[in-house]
Amino acid sequence: MTITPEELAVLMQEVEVADPIDFADLPFDEQELRGLIANHLCEMADAMESFSPEDRNLALLAVAAKLVLENLVLHVQLLRRHGLPVSDSVDALLQRLKGPGKA
Repeated sequence: MTITPEELAVLMQEVEVADPIDFADLPFDEQELRGLIANHLCEMADAMESFSPEDRNLALLAVAAKLVLENLVLHVQLLRRHGLPVSDSVDALLQRLKGPGKA
């Protein structure tokens, strides 16, 4: 299945309805940012055209996992920088990651 960057940008916006992105006061146009990311991801997917379906899925899963981790780290850093507490769900996740007996 091939998707165009424009189609991917539309899908990104549809996902954001349930989980909006706070662009805050960034000096960039939201649509341009979506387009930039959609282009980049479509180029990555095209570069994996020679991968087996399993390898392609694993590569895309690894990219998604890295982005979710990066988002979590940036979110926690931002909260700490502003002296704000993390949400209960993020705190529970961080405590689980620390493991039992670790402070």
